[in-house]
Amino acid sequence: MASHKVVIYQVFTRLYGNRSTTRKVDGTIEENGCGKLNDFTPTTLKKIREMGVSHIWYTGVIRHATQTDYTKYGIPRQHAAVVKGKAGSPYAITDYYDIDPDLAVDVDKRMEEFEALVARSHKAGLKVIIDFVPNHVARQYHSICKPSGVKDLGEDDNPQHGFDPQNNFYYCPGQRFAPCFDLQQGESEPYYEEPAKATGNDCFNNSPGGNDWYETVKLNYGLDYYAGRVGHFDPIPDTWSKMTEILLFWASKGVDGFRCDMAEMVPAAFWNWATDKVKYRYPELIFIGEVYNPAEYRNYLAAGFDFLYDKVGMYDTLKEVMCGRQSVHAITGAWQQTDDIRQHMLYFLENHDEQRIASDFFAGDARKGVPALVVSALFGQNPLMIYFGQEYGERGMDKEGFSGLDGRTTIFDYWSVDTIVRAACRKSTKDEKVLCETYKKVLAIAQGEKAVTQGLSFDLMYVNGATQRQYAFLRKTGKEVLLVVVNFDDAPAFMDVRIPAHAFDYLTIKEKSVTAKELLTGENQELNLKRDGTIAIKLETLGAKVLKFIV
Repeated sequence: MASHKVVIYQVFTRLYGNRSTTRKVDGTIEENGCGKLNDFTPTTLKKIREMGVSHIWYTGVIRHATQTDYTKYGIPRQHAAVVKGKAGSPYAITDYYDIDPDLAVDVDKRMEEFEALVARSHKAGLKVIIDFVPNHVARQYHSICKPSGVKDLGEDDNPQHGFDPQNNFYYCPGQRFAPCFDLQQGESEPYYEEPAKATGNDCFNNSPGGNDWYETVKLNYGLDYYAGRVGHFDPIPDTWSKMTEILLFWASKGVDGFRCDMAEMVPAAFWNWATDKVKYRYPELIFIGEVYNPAEYRNYLAAGFDFLYDKVGMYDTLKEVMCGRQSVHAITGAWQQTDDIRQHMLYFLENHDEQRIASDFFAGDARKGVPALVVSALFGQNPLMIYFGQEYGERGMDKEGFSGLDGRTTIFDYWSVDTIVRAACRKSTKDEKVLCETYKKVLAIAQGEKAVTQGLSFDLMYVNGATQRQYAFLRKTGKEVLLVVVNFDDAPAFMDVRIPAHAFDYLTIKEKSVTAKELLTGENQELNLKRDGTIAIKLETLGAKVLKFIV
């Protein structure tokens, strides 16, 4: 059994270390500044580790499309028409074998700076996760850093074939790329592509719209979409070999895991083939899949994924509960949907795709995330992810440029994150400090209590049906028991938590009186454990209690 819980801290690398407060809308890197790999100092990494984090996910480190000109370093320039935002999307990769120059203090030594970051992270006790973006690349993808003997994506393609199992891309033969927007975008010449390549979000024509992933092109893994997604996997498609070599390249750099973007848009057959080869050489390496279709969860786990996003289940449910649109009883239904694979489901409340809890578009108050955090962190042995700034209540209410006012922290623009800047300068507000301490306490319980990392779970809600805003469950291993009760309500609450006879039998608990320690405050509470009896719990507004006792 696991001796610790996987807790992933996702940082948007470009933003995390940026201390500039200029924040000009649609500003350049010179105007707004940019965080660097070197900003993750030993002291910074130690603080992240001490928060209870086991893995750090450096989002956006592989070179991607940008409007910033790095041609003096021999890096090809990208046309503005096919770049989203001044900084560009980290999911429009331009060279799978390169580090993003924005992140380097010395651009010519950007790979060395990344290797040093991996070493520093490991020394701080953190394992390193990076993005692997397998479904699509930037429209102007061209590797200048590929190892000797490696052929570039598309180099041997026959673009006269819309689909060919050995092509790396899909094409629209005889058609020029003609989206519904201006292809000049202030450049001296308009962007030109003929024949047009299919767009990353499965748009197989030459004219993607403004809401499509128009800055990307779809990679071909041997699925003939033009013939109804017929698979051609024998012989092995060329893309399979090239992408597996990319995984092995980064694994050789010492990374400990890959968060695989839109993994379900790539056939499970590829993952089965690739993860087998990578894990044969790097058996401890983990794969995290962004898979949103619950019907596909078990297929992708069987194909080698260690963890999958629990987005449409637990995340969506907790969001609805936090916002008062669903009862807490929906949480029971959410975990039951994946109970057989629960240890593989990654819980989260924020990430780069989702709105911030404190934003006006979500809950409007970061404190409303606390009960959901406790449930996410303590209900199971499965991993948890925190997005940087979440622990301070970052609101994401900036209109940064390409990313408008949407409650999300931008992934397209040069910017800095208010709460992170203040925390680095030790100028956090009282509320931010209190919230951060709460996060630390909850994560310490998640990491330090064997009942969480190794124990059984018992949902108590089926015998506590009257309550709609309070949620309760038990965790147990050996003689140690945790009774966890949370309050999603905007007012203090009392809950008489009924513990059924079945819980006593399932968890082998004896009827007795015990002294329980409340782990968030250190206070003691006397509990009388009786089969089908109740325990009176007083809860603060949006509060939680984690009562530990020995049986």
